[in-house]
Amino acid sequence: WKGKKMVKVDRFFPSSKKCCKCGRIKKELKLSERAYHCACGNKMDRDRNAAINIREEARRMLTA
Repeated sequence: WKGKKMVKVDRFFPSSKKCCKCGRIKKELKLSERAYHCACGNKMDRDRNAAINIREEARRMLTA
């Protein structure tokens, strides 16, 4: 961690519900749904989609 910055993303940031490709937010997404499917055609593991969104939000916060 030496020389790195720690960024805390808001706990209510919709990381699981936001498409990491187009930014569209799904209003309804059950916890039992393990795959993320978006109207733009993006299909991936729900946790991977959330991780990408968290990473990108942290980068945005650092450059803002």
